[in-house]
Amino acid sequence: MRLIGMLDSPFVRRVAVALQLLEIPFEHDPLSVFSTFEQFGRINPVVKAPSFVCDDGTVLMDSALIIEHLEAVAGRRLWPEALAERTRALRVTGLALAACEKVMQIVYEHHLRPADKLHAPWLERVTGQMMAALTGLDAEIARHPPAATQAAMTQDGLCAAIAWRFMQIKLEVPVPDATCPALAAHSARCEALPAFRSTPADDTVNVSTPGYRARP
Repeated sequence: MRLIGMLDSPFVRRVAVALQLLEIPFEHDPLSVFSTFEQFGRINPVVKAPSFVCDDGTVLMDSALIIEHLEAVAGRRLWPEALAERTRALRVTGLALAACEKVMQIVYEHHLRPADKLHAPWLERVTGQMMAALTGLDAEIARHPPAATQAAMTQDGLCAAIAWRFMQIKLEVPVPDATCPALAAHSARCEALPAFRSTPADDTVNVSTPGYRARP
């Protein structure tokens, strides 16, 4: 099994952490949809990260769909069983993924559009949406702290932690911890876990854990 995409993408990292939690061995091709577009396209012509190559060669896309497949492979789910807890987990996961999408839009606006073409009203709108998602996440986590242990973690806690870290490393001026204290503390606890340490969101940590092999 091969995970295609760079770990500075929260959606690629979401799959990588899930693979660790489900104890599924995999290889990692850290290909960029920008700098290695053609190489990526030879694996998946859609060039969508994450992409996931199954053992039979089938290529899957979209982090939620990939994780659904992985849960079937592992024979266990990364969601709470009880309906009320699952509903809350779905809300938290939705907020986290929305925050990631808005951070990406802000980053793309600054780095892919010429400086004289930046659209300030759009940036203001997207930033407001990002803050709504992050503060909503913080409120949910303060009320119902998700598990932050490797054995008990579910997708809501996983995605919330990844969203906060993604914002920290991608925005030129990150949201201060004091603005979202419950979310920041949860993310810090998760980042200390082996599943997160072995799948770093930046390039400052070498990956070398059982079941994870980064391809050259």
